[in-house]
Amino acid sequence: MTALGGGIVLTIVVVLVAGLLIVQRLWLTAFAIVASSISGNIVVELVKLHVARPRPDIVEHLVAVTHMSFPSGHSANSAIVYLTLAGLASQVTEHRATRAYLLVVAILLVGAIGCSRVYLGVHWPSDVLAGWSFGTLWALAWWLATARARRAIGGERHAFGTPPADPRAS
Repeated sequence: MTALGGGIVLTIVVVLVAGLLIVQRLWLTAFAIVASSISGNIVVELVKLHVARPRPDIVEHLVAVTHMSFPSGHSANSAIVYLTLAGLASQVTEHRATRAYLLVVAILLVGAIGCSRVYLGVHWPSDVLAGWSFGTLWALAWWLATARARRAIGGERHAFGTPPADPRAS
């Protein structure tokens, strides 16, 4: 589970989803996903450097780690990527059940990744909670900013010739 919150996997997910969105001509959503992921990661790394909290040494680490502990980068970055993806997908997806499914999957995935970091002995629970909190707030901020931008420009052009449905209509 922990690998799904690592930098390589998250980068692959963002690149693949951004590519799909570009093919569908959902430029704003593609830009928002990439910008959210990059800027969020930068903030997490700056906080890690500033706080400089050492990793727990109560148990032997089950995976190799090199950076500081607070906040959990896996927890924060997985929340940033997966919750932003779910949130922004909800803005361009017609069916309410699809939007709910994406959100539930993202929440479960982010939860499992964070819990795996404590299980592996590489983070304190507070590191993971801080990562989840920051990542969730970051995703919400990008969801709101993108929704406002979408309204300001009159919506995105959808690949199938019709604009995405208004999520509030369902």
